[in-house]
Amino acid sequence: MRVIDVDGSVHTFGTGENGPTVTIRIHDKALHRKLFLNPELAAGEAYMDGSLTMEDGSTIYDFMYLFSVNRAPLGANPVQGVLRKFWKAFRRRQQQNSVERAKRQAQHHYDLSTDLYRLFLDEGLNYSCAYYRRPEDTLEEAQDAKLTHLVAKLDLKPDMEVLEIGGGWGSLAIRMAQAGARVTSLNVSPEQVRIAQERVDAAGVSDKVKFVLKDYREYSGKFDRVISVGMMEHVGIGHLDAYFGKIREVMSDDGYAVVHSIGRMTPPGTTGPFIRKYIFPGGYVPALSEVFASTERLGLWVCDAEILRLHYYYTIRDWRIRFEANREAAENIYDEAFCRMWEFYLCAVELGFLHGSNMVFQLFLSTERDAVPIIRDFIQDNERSLNGLD
Repeated sequence: MRVIDVDGSVHTFGTGENGPTVTIRIHDKALHRKLFLNPELAAGEAYMDGSLTMEDGSTIYDFMYLFSVNRAPLGANPVQGVLRKFWKAFRRRQQQNSVERAKRQAQHHYDLSTDLYRLFLDEGLNYSCAYYRRPEDTLEEAQDAKLTHLVAKLDLKPDMEVLEIGGGWGSLAIRMAQAGARVTSLNVSPEQVRIAQERVDAAGVSDKVKFVLKDYREYSGKFDRVISVGMMEHVGIGHLDAYFGKIREVMSDDGYAVVHSIGRMTPPGTTGPFIRKYIFPGGYVPALSEVFASTERLGLWVCDAEILRLHYYYTIRDWRIRFEANREAAENIYDEAFCRMWEFYLCAVELGFLHGSNMVFQLFLSTERDAVPIIRDFIQDNERSLNGLD
């Protein structure tokens, strides 16, 4: 890495023998201390306001990739160790997601212009990990495969009642309704519900899908199936029992739930300061040990667990490439600082799935040990049927 300082002096770090050279320029002397004390947040904010720029053809992705492959020595920085302990000590306070606060935080991210999301998502506006059978699959193919995979896991029968916790822009609700289910979809984002209702109407399944503008804690009922995709990351560590408790409450005795969420393969940690401040306030990616501790406390059977390791890396890779190709259009919707924030966010999360500890898990949860078929063959059988291959 080459650093061009405020006074024009150049500092070089590393030999450059084992990878590309990345050049950055610092435009503000105050960044020296900020980057030392809180590099992740300070680097992101400096890139947003232009006090840190990329030079000589380097990109923000190049810069973050360089740091990503040097995680071990960077993690040994004693200042970072103190910061991590501080963040962990206060993480429950940072994630005190009351019903009203959770709604505000979700709207902070999901009530952005849908036109922004159309610039980098697939046509179905699926904003969660896709299912890549091959790394070269298109985003559309992988998201379609994800919907098929989830519906296959639900093992739906005609007129089954399904509760969806966190409905997004409606793609999964549409797919479940097309499979014959009656869907109640919870969402706290008015903008998402508006678009989702339009899409449900256009798909001709409005008689089978009902959207409800409520937090999961505000809704009750009994359902044959419960599904939650990309929602648990917003719950917060102090609310996992409430989340799984609600799933237990609304499941029929012979029903089961499918939960799809980002997780980490490392011990419990914290949410990075940039993501926490600018992207997902109140969010937290739980360790599997935290998830299973909660299901144990609530007496839930974890009937199956599938770990998707690289799928979200491929997904966000495709999102980032599409956003870069449509950056000018994004700037017309918001501004340059917003685009830089979004670039930093997409690069950070992509590399977190490539070199970091992040992955995605899909769980089957039930109150009865035999609610889910005892072997997995039914998933593949259902997928073949849904794909017209039977």
